[in-house]
Amino acid sequence: MTTFVDRVVLHMQAGDGGHGCVSIHREKFKPFGGPDGGNGGHGGSVSLVVDAQVTTLLDFHFRPHLKAENGKGGAGSNRDGANGRDLVIKVPNGTVVQSLDGEVLADLVGVGTTFEAARGGRGGRGNASLANARRKAPGFAELGEPGDRLDVVLELKSVADVGLVGFPSAGKSSLISVISAAKPKIADYPFTTLVPNLGVVRVDNHTFTVADVPGLIPGAASGKGLGLEFLRHVERCAVLVHVIDTATLEPGRDPLADIDAIESELSQYGGLADRPRLVALNKVDVPDGKDLADIVRPDLEARGLRVFDISTATREGLRELTYAMAELVDQGRRAAPPAEPTRIVIRPKAVDDAGFTIEAEPDGSYTVRGSRPERWVKQTNFDNDEAVGYLADRLARLGVEEKLAKAGAQPGDLVRIGDREFDWQPTLYAGVDFVPGNRGTDVRLEEKSNRPSASDRLAARKARRVRPEDEVEAAPAAEADAE
Repeated sequence: MTTFVDRVVLHMQAGDGGHGCVSIHREKFKPFGGPDGGNGGHGGSVSLVVDAQVTTLLDFHFRPHLKAENGKGGAGSNRDGANGRDLVIKVPNGTVVQSLDGEVLADLVGVGTTFEAARGGRGGRGNASLANARRKAPGFAELGEPGDRLDVVLELKSVADVGLVGFPSAGKSSLISVISAAKPKIADYPFTTLVPNLGVVRVDNHTFTVADVPGLIPGAASGKGLGLEFLRHVERCAVLVHVIDTATLEPGRDPLADIDAIESELSQYGGLADRPRLVALNKVDVPDGKDLADIVRPDLEARGLRVFDISTATREGLRELTYAMAELVDQGRRAAPPAEPTRIVIRPKAVDDAGFTIEAEPDGSYTVRGSRPERWVKQTNFDNDEAVGYLADRLARLGVEEKLAKAGAQPGDLVRIGDREFDWQPTLYAGVDFVPGNRGTDVRLEEKSNRPSASDRLAARKARRVRPEDEVEAAPAAEADAE
């Protein structure tokens, strides 16, 4: 079984934020010293960082589920919970991070490059942080925000300067083994190389890397053989070298046909037409191979290709080939635009951007979308009426109630925010005029009672004590008759 893996699916889960604490300070002679509940800690994030010591994605093949640490909950006496530890994942240079539908999220090239794939959830605030001039002793706290959960695809595209391409058993592994310190598996049967091999080549004061790509065959770009799995490893190469077997005994094979077949596959894969090419006619130590190389060289040079006769067995022509590789690599490096520092782009929020949108659904309901309302809903404890009332006040101050009314919402209509559904009652949103009652309760959420209020009962009692007008007019006449 090969120990090289260049494509994996990771299931990432950032840490959840810790819950805030509801606590009241109590001590001798001070039974009610005010709220002192601490905040919850933030959840840990999941980040990917390029490490020079990592060359494969094999570890993630056996351990695809990654989870950061959750934040700790707050405690009394204003003790905040600890933040969850971030999870840092080391990946090889050239790793591409994609979503499951193929969208590229990050291209990690260069040692130290970091990408935060999943953000940890915020910790909930304790009741000490929620206290204000109107709500002096909140009987609730915020819940921790859940961390991001997502699935990503990691693909490894080797970062090499020169890519060796050709049919199976053309001598690519042998070539990289004699011009560098790489020791790939070499055998006399096709598809010996099942994984890309990288080698470092030094020519005078030039140093570059060479990638030995597993053998390509016709149809590789459409998934035939091993080509589709490893064609991605030539995408980053600045120079492509066709390694041609001039001593093959297979019928229908010749250097020109081999180059045409490989070029057809590279063209179908796309994005490689601008790379300079070299042709290495291998196995010229064999008499028939030397004769065939002399025959096809004029045709190849007529195509504008630089041709080198080489032998990995006798090392004939390798010096000239490596110097040509170094020359093209150096030209590509000089032509490359200078590296620029990452620009920080600041996009200020529009003046009329409320931070949320309201969409009317076909079924007559309304959906509120926005990071702030959705986060507030996630952090609300719906078992606590005071917390629900606090959420209503926050949404009212943000302008959600006003926009719902403008959108045509009527009392009792269904409103969705995140994964919660509400029956919209605008009378619940009293805003800054609300005076809190007992901790943990909100009178606006209480069921309406048919029992008359105290003021109504007092008015009725006074009304019963007032004499009717006809009795008041008849009273003086009755007194006169009695005299």
